[in-house]
Amino acid sequence: MGPIGANEFLFILHGLKWTALLAIIGFIGGGVFGILIALTRVSKSPAARATAAAYIGLFQGTPLLMQLFVVYYGVALLGINVSAWLAVAIAFTLHASAFLGEIWRGSIQAVPKGQTEAANALGLHYVSRMKDVILPQALKISMPATIGFLVQLIKGTSLAAIVGFIELARAGQIISNQTYRPLLVFGIVGAIYFIICWPLSHFGTALEKRMAKAAR
Repeated sequence: MGPIGANEFLFILHGLKWTALLAIIGFIGGGVFGILIALTRVSKSPAARATAAAYIGLFQGTPLLMQLFVVYYGVALLGINVSAWLAVAIAFTLHASAFLGEIWRGSIQAVPKGQTEAANALGLHYVSRMKDVILPQALKISMPATIGFLVQLIKGTSLAAIVGFIELARAGQIISNQTYRPLLVFGIVGAIYFIICWPLSHFGTALEKRMAKAAR
């Protein structure tokens, strides 16, 4: 068994950096496209709603691991050479956009219809109605579920190792193979995931309870 010193720990932290960056890119990119998906899902056009529903069904109904494979190897079949970093960033953005789009669709529809009727009575056009009246309330409603999905996204980044991307879990596996100390190494990796995810989960739960109390 080999020792786990500063170099090994720094390598694990290097993997943590990529885990954090991948989660941030996936969440922000997914958020941007997720808003568009949510608005399409509540549009007046049946064709647009059906297209958005099919998109959500595709990404919610297939494993994230398969989506990573399809983006990484499928794009290569088209003659386009993409790096592992770009492939996983695209896959996580698409994955996140489907889930966030559905979360925010439900939140938009949870806003009391009286708010839309009042905005219409004031003569607000669609963009102003959504930006100033509906979306701010929907965002507040969606916060607990959005935070919960962010936690799942952070943990899901461990699947990126399947296409050769070295994130936190993959870095731990490499160190484990070098030192033959799997329990200690993955104990450290698990503790890092816990330190990141537990406060977010706790915050989401506390926020949900606060909102439920305020609604009474």
